[in-house]
Amino acid sequence: MNSNKNKAIFCILISALGFATMSMFVKMAGDLPSIEKSFFRNIVAFFCAWFLLKQSGNAFTFDKKNLPALIVRSSLGTIGIFCNFYAVDHLILSDANMLNKLSPFFVIIFSYLFLKEKVAPFQAGAVAIAFLGSLLIIKPSFASASLFPSAIGLLGGITAGAAYTTVRYLGSKGVKGPVIVMFFSGFSTICCIPFMVTGFVPMSLKQFILLLCAGVAAACGQFGVTAAYRYAPAKEISIFDYSQILFSALYSILIFGDFPDYLSVLGYIVIISMSVLNFLYNNGKLKILFKR
Repeated sequence: MNSNKNKAIFCILISALGFATMSMFVKMAGDLPSIEKSFFRNIVAFFCAWFLLKQSGNAFTFDKKNLPALIVRSSLGTIGIFCNFYAVDHLILSDANMLNKLSPFFVIIFSYLFLKEKVAPFQAGAVAIAFLGSLLIIKPSFASASLFPSAIGLLGGITAGAAYTTVRYLGSKGVKGPVIVMFFSGFSTICCIPFMVTGFVPMSLKQFILLLCAGVAAACGQFGVTAAYRYAPAKEISIFDYSQILFSALYSILIFGDFPDYLSVLGYIVIISMSVLNFLYNNGKLKILFKR
């Protein structure tokens, strides 16, 4: 198996675990404005990126010709975060998660359109079936959601997918992961400041610590996904992003005492099966059954 592909899969799994852990801490932090949660998510990632750059002896530098792509990545990522938190605040959680999990599909679409990465029919089918598996888990009920929050949540999935595609482009141009994360996190933090000044809600020490932990977990998720899309094409690794649902289910059981129903378990089986089949296909293990 290609070494970079191995690294990409590992990174996307770390990313999924990081973002699932972030959601757990955010939920434990209780009822606070979405913008405050976004602020902590970004500012902690900013300092983590700064620390990694300093430890590695590298400076926060990049070729000026990549500045437009960095701005596009940061703008799209910031919009995606705001939209996702807005959807979580205004929709039932299953609907919000459903819309957020559309981002890997938009990564594949945008990678095909803008990066000219080919998508094999088998890979497209595996992603589609995994998507159906996620429906079994989150069981969205769009009939109960208003149109505007649903549209905002969908916009979040689209912009997140576009942002991750831009990450892959930047990686192909040699821009280091910590630089991408630091630029994006700093950009997003600055965008949050006006809202923090005008609508800050005081929090307890416990909430503050939980949000710091959420920020660290989000930084792990951000570094993971940034590295993953630098190492391999979206079509080969986006399927593994659905492991975030599995990690979230474990947290629900172990931390909050919520057990999944039989449809959710069926969804886990579908997603894991598609992940394994996609893994085997990308490594040429299914050549007898499917031609590339």
